[in-house]
Amino acid sequence: MKKEMSSFDVRALAAEMSTLEGAHMDKIFQWGSGNVLFRINVSGEGKKELFFNDRKWIYMPADKPDTPINPLGFATYLRKYLNNALIGKTVQAGFDRVIIMDVMKTDSDYKLIFEMFGGGNILLVLDGKIMNCLIHKTMRDRSVRPGEEYVMPKPRFDPASSSYEDFAEIISKSTSDLVRTLATGANLGGQYAEEVCARIGVPKDTPSGDVTEDVLARAYSSMRDLVDAVAASPEPAVYYENGTAVDFAPVPLEIYKDLESERFGTLSQAMDAYMASLAESEVETYVDPEIERIRRRGERQRETIEGYRSEAEELKRKADAIYTEYGKVDELLKVLGEQSAIISWDKLKAGAMKIPYVIGIDPSKDLVTAEVGGHSVTLNYTKNIDANASDIYQKSKDLSDKAKRADDALRETLDALEKKEKGLMKEKRKMASRVQPTKQFWFERYKWFITTGGNLVIAGRNAHTNDGIVKKHLKDNDVYAHADVHGAPSVVLKDGRSASETDLREACMFAITQSKGWVSAVGEGNAYWVFPDQVSKTPEAGEFVPRGAFIIRGKRNYEYHIPLRMAVGEITYMNERKVMCAPVECIKNRSSKYFIIEPGRGKAGKTAAQMARELSVPEEEVSRIMPPGDSQIVSRIWHEEPEEQAEN
Repeated sequence: MKKEMSSFDVRALAAEMSTLEGAHMDKIFQWGSGNVLFRINVSGEGKKELFFNDRKWIYMPADKPDTPINPLGFATYLRKYLNNALIGKTVQAGFDRVIIMDVMKTDSDYKLIFEMFGGGNILLVLDGKIMNCLIHKTMRDRSVRPGEEYVMPKPRFDPASSSYEDFAEIISKSTSDLVRTLATGANLGGQYAEEVCARIGVPKDTPSGDVTEDVLARAYSSMRDLVDAVAASPEPAVYYENGTAVDFAPVPLEIYKDLESERFGTLSQAMDAYMASLAESEVETYVDPEIERIRRRGERQRETIEGYRSEAEELKRKADAIYTEYGKVDELLKVLGEQSAIISWDKLKAGAMKIPYVIGIDPSKDLVTAEVGGHSVTLNYTKNIDANASDIYQKSKDLSDKAKRADDALRETLDALEKKEKGLMKEKRKMASRVQPTKQFWFERYKWFITTGGNLVIAGRNAHTNDGIVKKHLKDNDVYAHADVHGAPSVVLKDGRSASETDLREACMFAITQSKGWVSAVGEGNAYWVFPDQVSKTPEAGEFVPRGAFIIRGKRNYEYHIPLRMAVGEITYMNERKVMCAPVECIKNRSSKYFIIEPGRGKAGKTAAQMARELSVPEEEVSRIMPPGDSQIVSRIWHEEPEEQAEN
């Protein structure tokens, strides 16, 4: 099953995103571990979405995913700078898994950069500097943090623009088999390396050294056909094996000819279908933090090994280049060596820079950099050509040795990962029954319920939200409720002025059950309701109103002898399934699956866990709506069955 986008996918998506040129940024949302959604106004077409999903997928879904009411910090930052910004060109960076989108405001031209490698990232860049990014991190060769220069990943072989000669050189110099050479050296990745081998009819384990000129030419042609078709004439499809989606691709793939496939008009549509299939068929996997840590370490080690080997090969080519232009290099070293002993640094530098192939010179270190054999080579002019070549070869060897040691460390990491993953199937079975949370609404940042009459009631969770409820949500047509208990939450009954007596009493019930009265396990309590103009934060002279508290002036409308008893059950709200904690009569009128709870000896966590299991929601979703303190289940009503008395 596909776990990340390929460079071919990114190329196709960049082409699709180019249709957004001339559109304007609307709202930006962020949620979860790394989901960012861009709403975009497209002239004549309305709103479109660009979804950066789980920091590894980017596509334009047909339907807007569920988004939070309030954006998180990074999305808020982007909104500040990109609101109504004009979208310019969108391109893939080379053949890397990077998409660069030009975004223009009247005062500045920004670049919005999407990286689909190394854990994924989004960066806002201005004049080459990172303004902000979704994930901050420092790597061996680049730092991704606000204020730093944005450094593109080290360029690799580009199959879209490289010549046949460059391609042939990579294959001919490889000591590996053809498929691995195509995957890494030619930067195709494993999937498309196999596809090229399948299209030209050559076994993928053919040694690269045995590849004939004819095979080489056909491989290059096949590679270019694939790359060109991705952007110019895509035919996206999702591939299924035994009814399960296993991959998607922007062009038909020969390697999947025996699999069932479904064609789509765009790659975004294919990805949309793939994600939906993934959500339906994939069992949510328990993620062991230690396993994730080891995996990340392995990824870093692979990057390090690749860097060492690439640098070592480059140094070896430079050392070889010295001997291809032996006379020129030998003369340069002799002249500079002799002159450095008799003239000043300034004169030496001035004279050296007149030599056409000299790029730079540092007399303080006896170093000169020259263009030799198509390479930029730094040499020590106090040494002869053989000594310089030997130094460069030695550096290459040292890096190769480092790569071998890093490779040994990687094998140890993979062994450790294998040991950790041996118990993973057991955890998968344990977590197979994990359920998805219900849709979240704005009011769930507070305690809440829906009255019998359909009115929303919200209550503060702490002193901060008590203040927020009154300041932000208590309007002229609402009603304020409070328990006759010190430290009880502020409760707002929306549209309470027109609410029934039943709704008003239910709001008072909620006020007392969500107070310390539940913690104290009293049998009953009192609460009252008042109008908004009776609620004030202004104290009398000499008084002090603490945070979360309010002064009530005028008549209080009391509800007496309220039993401390609540119900937790499933309801339907705005066509969405929700689990609600509310007065018993309110739940009874709305649900055929509910529990009746009271203050008691049962531990709150265990009680919430039991109800969550039976209601098929995450435990946290139930624990957040429960009254404070311990609770016990006194009745269970299920599918209109008779009440079952819980055991004491």
